[in-house]
Amino acid sequence: MAGVQTAVALREQGWTGEIVLLGAETHQPYDRPPLSKAVLLGKAEGSTLDVDFAGLGIALRLGVQVTGLRTDKRLVETATGQLPYDVLVIATGAEPVPLPGSEDVPGVHLLRTLDDAVRLRPVLARQREIAVVGAGWIGAEFATAAREAGCAVTVVEAADRPLAGALPAEVAAPMAAWYEDYGARLVTGARVAAVDESGLVLGDGTRLRAGAVVVGIGARPATDWLAGSGVELAEDRSVAADDRLRASAPDVYAVGDCASFPSARYGTRLLVHHWDNALQGPRTVAANVVGSRTAAHFPGAVYDPVPYFWSEQFGRFVQYAGHHSQADELVWRGDPAGAAWSVCWLREGALVALLAVGRPRDLAQGRKLIERGARLDRTRAEDPSVPLKSAVC
Repeated sequence: MAGVQTAVALREQGWTGEIVLLGAETHQPYDRPPLSKAVLLGKAEGSTLDVDFAGLGIALRLGVQVTGLRTDKRLVETATGQLPYDVLVIATGAEPVPLPGSEDVPGVHLLRTLDDAVRLRPVLARQREIAVVGAGWIGAEFATAAREAGCAVTVVEAADRPLAGALPAEVAAPMAAWYEDYGARLVTGARVAAVDESGLVLGDGTRLRAGAVVVGIGARPATDWLAGSGVELAEDRSVAADDRLRASAPDVYAVGDCASFPSARYGTRLLVHHWDNALQGPRTVAANVVGSRTAAHFPGAVYDPVPYFWSEQFGRFVQYAGHHSQADELVWRGDPAGAAWSVCWLREGALVALLAVGRPRDLAQGRKLIERGARLDRTRAEDPSVPLKSAVC
């Protein structure tokens, strides 16, 4: 998504030079969110992006594995040779973290690519017992699809609650009941000691039999190929871009899941592994690439978005906007035991993040309020009958 959108945005913003788009996969570029939903369940064959590459003058080269980068010579190294560049945009995304010891075990699956989804289709169609490792976003979405397909599902999570890495305990705790309500079993506080063809062995010796194991324990930036390139990486292995999405090497930019950027809005460096970031970031990259070559004193376009993502799980539509790690106050809107509720995070009275479950209007209004730095009246904000925009001080 990030690479395709960058190429398209360059043309839209007036870039007339050559554009070469490299992709390691052989498939036409596609959208990833449907992979854990319609594609996985066989309701769609794919999710190819509707882009006329030839009409836009974009040279699409598929099945090309990039192996290294020579910034001193402005060369991209691939498995089939070197490719020179004047401007380089790194949009290599992220790769799923494998479960240690599971790499060569039959019946163990990851879900990141179209090929992954296609391999999992017959597993769901046979309605086999499935063990899912990880109760994060992808684990919950896969468990939802597997239950819809009629599979028996057990989700194993090392933490004491689902979404432990994404949400604080008091917010994530009510979500544990969603699994049971949907007919899935959730086992928390469980470490996987071993995995084999018949399933999992947990740390306490419990044997969990399964016809297939799906691993969803996180993703990491796909940046190993940048070793020795001179492109600076952050501690989390993301490309350490600046606030204009420029990497540390001249005329090199980074965007999407592989890049982190400093946020003045939140006072920290952000690594955002979500679709909206791969849609919005490319517009900033294109503006800076084109502007730096057409204006003598181009100041550069700053990238400082309000992060946004959504998840469809267990019959619920979950949306999140912002970044809550430095909030000092939490406000509930509605009963978390119910079907629709929201949580607002405030910092010194200003709305900085919002989670909405079945309340899309809260999300839409809240996102705009976060962008404005609006302060909320707590009493009005915690009343779910009051529109969030009407709770502004």
